[in-house]
Amino acid sequence: MVTPYPPARDGIAAYAVQAVARLRAGGHEVEVLSPGPSAAHHHLDLVGPRGPLALARRVRAYDKVVVQFHPDLFYPQPFADRPWTLTSYALAAVFRVARDIDIVVHETDYARGRLPGELARAVRAMWRAAPSVIVHTEEERRSFAEAFGVPPERIRVAEHGAHFQRRTSFDRAGARAALGVPAEQFMFLSIGFIQPHKGFDRAIRAFGRLAGPEGGARLDVVGSVRVDEPAYLQHLEELKALAERAPGAVVHAGYLSDEAFDRWLVAADVVVLPYRHIWSSGVMERAALYERPVITTRVGGLPAQARPDTVLVDTDDELAAAMAAAAGLEVPPHPKWRLDPPVDRERVMAEVRGRAARDREAAERVVAGAGGRHASLPLHQVPALTAPAPTSARPGAGLLKRVQRRVTAWQLDPLVHQVNRLRDAAIETADRLERPPAD
Repeated sequence: MVTPYPPARDGIAAYAVQAVARLRAGGHEVEVLSPGPSAAHHHLDLVGPRGPLALARRVRAYDKVVVQFHPDLFYPQPFADRPWTLTSYALAAVFRVARDIDIVVHETDYARGRLPGELARAVRAMWRAAPSVIVHTEEERRSFAEAFGVPPERIRVAEHGAHFQRRTSFDRAGARAALGVPAEQFMFLSIGFIQPHKGFDRAIRAFGRLAGPEGGARLDVVGSVRVDEPAYLQHLEELKALAERAPGAVVHAGYLSDEAFDRWLVAADVVVLPYRHIWSSGVMERAALYERPVITTRVGGLPAQARPDTVLVDTDDELAAAMAAAAGLEVPPHPKWRLDPPVDRERVMAEVRGRAARDREAAERVVAGAGGRHASLPLHQVPALTAPAPTSARPGAGLLKRVQRRVTAWQLDPLVHQVNRLRDAAIETADRLERPPAD
């Protein structure tokens, strides 16, 4: 299986662990190849055309190959036509040479197949070379066949949660006690990696509109930032600022274990997933494991994935109304602006200035995480380099890696040290240039 793998903080990695466990329970011998140091048996840098070509030399040795496909696994960033075109042709080679291969598509851009040009031809050639493509909904199957010209009989629909297993033994009362949630309080939950397209800000704004007795309901936004980039960190601070203005809303930022993730689901009354765009949702499937109702937006393949008790919404007003109905509360109408005189201009401007100040405070909290520095903030998001841990889940491989680490340490450690010195020097230079000149 070619996939991200724990301890990588990745939804596909969690999905893959459960798929591997199911295959092994069925009597199969499974080896895992991941793009970076992990608990997988093999590690290979897969980004760019060289990665798939190196993979093509390996897949011939296996009776069956399963690729958990996401563009980030193979395509270099930022986007550029030439490397993406070459990578697509290289992946086509992988799909052709494997004896038997399934491509589980977690995300892909259908527009790439509909555009003119060499890149689109390469993408279409890549997918047409795949003998078996697996998607999670019938809508994705139709869109995939239309966009890439792949015969529908090569595309299978597999339930997203087919391999999912329960990770907690807590019941609702025990989960709430462990999390400090009052037993009788109505609880909304938005959970997952914190990214703008997840729409958790929409959930907080909708919750802030609900009318009811104080303490009658709560909204918990739970998750971590997947990539420590300034834009994502700022989005987290914006969520916290929104929650401060919506009594009963709380943002819990931090990575969750599988057990802790499921504990939050068990504690919730309703799971709220107001995605702006997504293909399918693993959170919806995990909520189904514990029979938790879901409110979500009508995007991607979610309508086909949704259970009968799922409430689908299109607008923020519908989202607020659905949350209010679930909690037995009311949604007050939006206040209407009076355009005819008299208009209290000072009051309006005071509100505008107040909102702008709160948004600035959210951004400044991100900068404060880098010691108040602006110019060096992107550099602070680059972690110090460390040599990969010499560990492996494969019997005997851990000992071999530890021996190899000792033998090569005299070569690798000076390189790691030098890279970190360069990082520190770059941060120091950026801070020095930002500092005003001395009088």
